Amino acid sequence: MSDENLYTFENESYRKTYWHTCSHILAQAMKRLHPEVKLAIGPAIENGFYYDFDTAEPFSESQLSELEAEMRKICKEKLKLERFELPRAEAIQFMEERGEPYKVELIHDLPEDAVISFYKQGDFTDLCAGPHLDSTGRVKGNAVKLTACNAAYWRGDSSRQTLQRIYGVAFPKKDELDEYLARIEEAKKRDHRKLGKELGLFMMADEGPGFPFFLPKGMVLRNTLLDYWRTVHKRYGYVEISTPIILNQELWHRSGHWDHYKNNMYTTVIDEEDFAVKPMNCPGGMLVYKNEPHSYRDLPLRMAELGLVHRHELSGALHGLFRVRCFTQDDAHIFMTPEQMKDEIKGVVRIFDEIYSTFGLTYAIELSTMPEDHMGDESVWKFAEDTLQAAITELGKDFTINAGDGAFYGPKLDFHLADSLGRTWQCGTIQLDFQMPERFELEYVGEDGERHRPVMIHRALLGSIERFIGVITEHFAGAFPTWLSPIQVKLLPITDRANEYAKQVEAELDRQGIRVECDLRNEKIGKKIREATLEKIPFMLVVGDKEAESGEVAVRTRKGGDEGVMSVAAFTAKIQEEITTLGRNV
Repeated sequence: MSDENLYTFENESYRKTYWHTCSHILAQAMKRLHPEVKLAIGPAIENGFYYDFDTAEPFSESQLSELEAEMRKICKEKLKLERFELPRAEAIQFMEERGEPYKVELIHDLPEDAVISFYKQGDFTDLCAGPHLDSTGRVKGNAVKLTACNAAYWRGDSSRQTLQRIYGVAFPKKDELDEYLARIEEAKKRDHRKLGKELGLFMMADEGPGFPFFLPKGMVLRNTLLDYWRTVHKRYGYVEISTPIILNQELWHRSGHWDHYKNNMYTTVIDEEDFAVKPMNCPGGMLVYKNEPHSYRDLPLRMAELGLVHRHELSGALHGLFRVRCFTQDDAHIFMTPEQMKDEIKGVVRIFDEIYSTFGLTYAIELSTMPEDHMGDESVWKFAEDTLQAAITELGKDFTINAGDGAFYGPKLDFHLADSLGRTWQCGTIQLDFQMPERFELEYVGEDGERHRPVMIHRALLGSIERFIGVITEHFAGAFPTWLSPIQVKLLPITDRANEYAKQVEAELDRQGIRVECDLRNEKIGKKIREATLEKIPFMLVVGDKEAESGEVAVRTRKGGDEGVMSVAAFTAKIQEEITTLGRNV
């Protein structure tokens, strides 16, 4: 980071400090306008800041506007932020005198040797470790926006007080705020829950919270995506397997998952024996490997699985297809010799490159290292981390370190995808594992005739199929590339006289493997075109008396383009070429 960027939003530390200061300005504005409100906490977050307040009712849009106006006043006052410390007893008395019970609780919960610090700005003081900007004047009041007010539990505990959480965002310049708010509005239009309903892709039902239902068009989309997935994996030398959804509890103890995931697992009893619904696929993959003996000549063995897994998520965390209780994970488990590790990691990254680029998605790589709660020796972890780092470095890939966030059985590379709005999604992962082959006593016979442990890669590419469908729905705003669109062509007869010809064209396109529908309703052609456009159909073929006589079609695209009149054969060749090339130019 160059010195000139230290005090810009390019510097994450400065950005967080800026937003943290904004949360204090919000709290000060609240106490000025509503002195009876009690303060909870107010941190900077990934996209802005929030502050939790103890108040009976949510704040309306007009009240948020009043708070914004007061925040702008505080910014103009250029109040100096002054840090001071107090001994524990004085700190508790200080907050008790101000009637702030949540702050008193926080102080009581601090370690005995903790430094208890406060920040003062004008008539407002808050318990805080900092850091902060030196003055409220550093914040541009006209570039502050309060975005939402939601309920939140004190300290995330559903048995505690319900608070009101006010979210906000701020930028050094007004045009940066405007640009951000425009992106937020565009994101709302692209919300996969909204588009999923409008396009008939999926639904949710009260009878199965967190368990998505895929509708006919959604199944076409899903199956087309999985057909592509299978084609690519076959080319990269993978075999496909399927393992049971329910396996006995002993297996999950053996794998180590029970100690780490039992609170998120669904369990049942069968024939008086404890079983669990699988939250991940890897133990089943271990059993498949153990099913027969292996030689070094069999390795690397790449086994892919589209495995349905179930995880108990809290109801408040459920969110469309992004956070569900059952999902299909596109797992693969690669078994190899230590000498093959680096090349196999490179091979996985190459398949990531191919598939992500097909969808126009770029990515950033994060290397997550050994967590505190881990299995195995530190020396093995170090070797695994070094191998992952060497592989991606040799491929010329940049990466960041996420210290201590590896899986309990090994370090990992996480791939954070960036969509068309610049938002990031963690989908792909490569996890290097020396521990589970040991636990399951996996073996292969080496060139020396002796038995050895294989090394294992856990790999998910799309991650959750459901979540990835949600991501690309928002990425494409529902306007999927032609190869992926549930309906690729819609035929629009101008009059009833053209219906028969439209049916003939529909039959021909269907015979050629093109997904096609025919709109035979007695409606004006303008309405049919508008509705097909809203359905985001890639191509619309308008046919009337003239086209029926000449054996042609008038071609329109969902972008509003008029492609002119062409023969059915010419159009078929055009769309088939686009489908074959996966429409990478779309």
